[in-house]
Amino acid sequence: MQATYSPSTDASMTPRDRQLLAHTPYAQASVPQQYLRHIVDYPRKEQPGTILVDTDARYLYYVLPGGKAIRYGVAVGEEAMAFSGVARVGRLAEWPDWVPTAEIQARLGPYPARVHGGPANPLGARGIYLYAGDKDTLYRIHGTNQPEYIGQAISSGCIRMRNEDVIDLYDRVKLNATVVVLPPGQSAQAGTTIGWRG
Repeated sequence: MQATYSPSTDASMTPRDRQLLAHTPYAQASVPQQYLRHIVDYPRKEQPGTILVDTDARYLYYVLPGGKAIRYGVAVGEEAMAFSGVARVGRLAEWPDWVPTAEIQARLGPYPARVHGGPANPLGARGIYLYAGDKDTLYRIHGTNQPEYIGQAISSGCIRMRNEDVIDLYDRVKLNATVVVLPPGQSAQAGTTIGWRG
């Protein structure tokens, strides 16, 4: 695999993003190179604009025209809690508040009933909300305040991205876009790196 990738850029960051990310309450993690943003060949048949999550490989693909995709490293849900199937982007939010579910409160809490958006919030800089029809699945693609876990199966089911990557994806994805989350054991097999172009 060719080791060319997108350097993190500030192009998609708003002044608020820059301000909030300048003083994060967590250490800047060193994410392994294969989980940094790449443009790759994409042999699958999903339409441009689709998001595909390869749970096993810990990659999220944003499908581009011409048999290419942007590949991002992600943290995925522990197997018993992971979402898989087809959903749609039902809502998009910048620096979303986090409302822990009763199940998360029981398992990991106690947390406040609502955690306001900001750099200490577990949802990070952006939230991409997955819906099945008109119903919120309660699963999200979102940023993280724990970037050291990118590449692992550790979350309570959501798909976590580095904040700079979720900002980049958020600026590309459209409301109602299709999201395909492959179950464990079904890898996308997409992936020769061809270098970054934008």
